Amino acid sequence: MPSRIAFSTLAFPDATLAAAISAGRRWGYSGVELRLIDGELIDPAMPAERRAQVRRTLAAAGLPVVAVDSSIRLTGEDPGPDLRRFLQLASEWEAPLVRVFGGALDPSPARQDRIRAAARVLEEAMPLATRLGVAIGVETHDAFSASAAVAELLALVPSDLVGAVWDSHHPHRAGERAADVWANLGRRLLLAQVKDARRDPGREDGWQLVPLGQGEVPVRDMLALLSAGGYQGWVSVEWEKRWHPEIAEPGLALPQHLAVLGTWIREMNERQERA
Repeated sequence: MPSRIAFSTLAFPDATLAAAISAGRRWGYSGVELRLIDGELIDPAMPAERRAQVRRTLAAAGLPVVAVDSSIRLTGEDPGPDLRRFLQLASEWEAPLVRVFGGALDPSPARQDRIRAAARVLEEAMPLATRLGVAIGVETHDAFSASAAVAELLALVPSDLVGAVWDSHHPHRAGERAADVWANLGRRLLLAQVKDARRDPGREDGWQLVPLGQGEVPVRDMLALLSAGGYQGWVSVEWEKRWHPEIAEPGLALPQHLAVLGTWIREMNERQERA
């Protein structure tokens, strides 16, 4: 398995984009996933001069952008215009992928209508995505946390430019094993995001994010499946400091994640070489 490890700027709510990328590069990361720019969520209506400024910052930083992360929910109210804007942003910033969420799902039978509506949004974006060469990745998140729901949506849009973003935590919360996620999404996987957590009944969402290897999320199983399945894409560390200000600072968390991932990946590669 190649060591193509990126980090999300979600870890840097109080830093400029230049400072965040400089820190990640200094710690040894080889790519960046854009969620925050100068501490703020990405505005799809960003003015042209601001987009150009971001492009110059990225070029000077020297790290490839592995994805541009939106807050788009495909089942939301008229997501098409923002999706097209994000595709343009990704193209300008030389990113291969726009991350989207599936959104909410109603109980059956309206559930199927929602999934078909989300598929239509993706289909309508295909001409622009094809022209720009930018893919769209639906994350295992919200009502689509279970990979089975994402797979159901992707089955309606059989394009190489539409696939999945596997967030290690949310399918586990939904009761899926890593093997279930790989079986459902492996052939359409565009990005793998890793984080670890443990159950905490005292928290509103029932979970506490923790350093990698100190929780119960099966990240090692995930990596083993990626390796055995020949996955050649990026693994991105998503340390959600923006949403959880109480967790460790990026200067502690991101080097720890990179060190653990590097150890696990080396061990897997060595086992494969001996096999």
